[in-house]
Amino acid sequence: MFNIVLVHPQIPQNTGAIGRMCVNANLKLHIVKPTVFDLSEKAVRRAGLDYWKILKPQIWQSLDEFLEANLSHKERFFFATTKTNRLYYDAKFEPGDFIFFGGESTGLPREFMDINFKNAITIPMGKEGRSLNLAMSAGIIAYEAIRQNISKFDFRSEV
Repeated sequence: MFNIVLVHPQIPQNTGAIGRMCVNANLKLHIVKPTVFDLSEKAVRRAGLDYWKILKPQIWQSLDEFLEANLSHKERFFFATTKTNRLYYDAKFEPGDFIFFGGESTGLPREFMDINFKNAITIPMGKEGRSLNLAMSAGIIAYEAIRQNISKFDFRSEV
């Protein structure tokens, strides 16, 4: 299982959609506060549908609290950002990895990514765009991590 970490998410619909993906992809969702919305908001639940009840996200009150509990895994921290040229599919993901995504308008702070900047990754984009939607980015990178480890992925086999 991989860990998806949303640091200060700003749009409840994105958080809900990522939560739904996490349930379907056997991923653990971590949400680092502050958020600009209440996690019980209707928009989060609507985007996550009934999956939000199953999800059980880990809520952290601050980045410091998250790091206090997880910094020992920093070698397996991956940071999704537009501030690097290292492509996400060149990363070598392993079960248990933490994949971080910043707030929709802010991204991840550089000083935070300096914990292990060699693991900063990006999604290739055309020159005219600034960034992809947060939920899209999380899906693209999460499923690449799963693809690389598909033999360890517990998925339904009935069609």
